[in-house]
Amino acid sequence: MASVYDREFEFTHKDFEFIRDLVGERTGIVLSDHKLDMVYGRLSRRLRKLNIQKFNDYLHLLKQDDETELVEFTNALTTNLTSFFREPHHFDFLKKEALPYFLKQRSNHRLRVWSAGCSTGEEPYTIAMTLREAIPNMDKWDVKVLATDLDSNVVAKGKSGIYEESRLNGVTPERTKKWFRKGRGEQSENVKVSAQLQDLISFNQLNLMNEWPMRGPFDVIFCRNVVIYFSKDTQRILFNRFADVLADDGYLIVGHSESLHKVTDRFQLIGKTIYKKR
Repeated sequence: MASVYDREFEFTHKDFEFIRDLVGERTGIVLSDHKLDMVYGRLSRRLRKLNIQKFNDYLHLLKQDDETELVEFTNALTTNLTSFFREPHHFDFLKKEALPYFLKQRSNHRLRVWSAGCSTGEEPYTIAMTLREAIPNMDKWDVKVLATDLDSNVVAKGKSGIYEESRLNGVTPERTKKWFRKGRGEQSENVKVSAQLQDLISFNQLNLMNEWPMRGPFDVIFCRNVVIYFSKDTQRILFNRFADVLADDGYLIVGHSESLHKVTDRFQLIGKTIYKKR
């Protein structure tokens, strides 16, 4: 079968293979065959926006190494699903176990947390809320949260700190009142994260497969629901790189369907999807 779609745009298996290879090369993400419909649907929007009539012409544009379009291409195929206090046991661990430990151990009063795969920012802001609530003498500490994602659009969304009020479903009324400001006028259905949280976080676009500008050490790294899209070989490389920038007593927190089993022996499982560096 030459074409998998006999509608709007012709899309061949050869086109899909090219896209799959390019995504893998740029991001480490593995696109399985059942993602074909998703790829067609998302990239069709790019063709319409650019007024391109054929997938072949769009792929030719990508082959020219047009960096602007390569970024849009990558953004289009990146899935971003997140919420405030998603998988709450991770933040309970941070508040009740990790932070009390670090508050005793860090004589330099320096604390660094990395949200790798931060999506639209709900995760790093949840981390910031947890830090603010768990560290009583915050003004005496040098605390920073690094938030990175492959998708430049979601990084910009997170940096803005503006969300639809309906996104606060996982946030208690007390926290909503303390950490969010309700908008007015045209922004009446939105809320903005407080400056106290925004001041803790640096948002940056970062491809985890590329060189990292930061060297650490990080005390905690959140990398949740990211590596499920990676091959085992890519996971092995990534987790070893995380170990290299983690403090010797640092923690790595992964997503609910992820595991380091038979991927790396540099971490010890100490809780549900919570690892400590060996």
